[in-house]
Amino acid sequence: MKAIRTSIAQREDEVSRTTFNEYVGALHRLYVFEDLEAWKPSLRAKTRVSATPKRHFVDPSLAAAALAATPDMLLSDMLTLGLLFESLCVRDLRVYLDAMRGELYHYRDVAGLEADMIAVAPDGRWGAFEVKLNPNAVDDAAVSLKKLAERVDASVGKMAFLAILTSGGYAYRRNDGVYVIPLSCLAP
Repeated sequence: MKAIRTSIAQREDEVSRTTFNEYVGALHRLYVFEDLEAWKPSLRAKTRVSATPKRHFVDPSLAAAALAATPDMLLSDMLTLGLLFESLCVRDLRVYLDAMRGELYHYRDVAGLEADMIAVAPDGRWGAFEVKLNPNAVDDAAVSLKKLAERVDASVGKMAFLAILTSGGYAYRRNDGVYVIPLSCLAP
């Protein structure tokens, strides 16, 4: 929220905190975006975990339309495309988890370790997802997911999987046990 307010302030007249919060509240009530709450597992390490929710567009095509972004523009701005793709993954996983009565969260600790999404089943089993458009980033994402799995205390629930969501290709299981899954392969 602070980053958004700062960005707005740099471009236009100062927006008061009250006005900004009213706008955010209105967009939330209109279901333009939805918060992805932080997962707060018990950790063996004494690492502080962020409790700040992440905000995602309910439908990332709304953001693309608001930006008047063409496919060529998005392909030349991989950062924006990556953010929109992550919101698309969050949207789809929420739909699948709703059907299972599961919950979706994100994870980030003060050391910088993160997972874009944590899916938690009603029985407590959990799985962590990283979202990557760049196939060259899969190895680093897998290392990060494995570190997260090592930090989570077993009392939280049994880890079911670690997975990296991609925009294409084929699904496979890496030698380290991490799944690489194109978003189009997911289903409830």
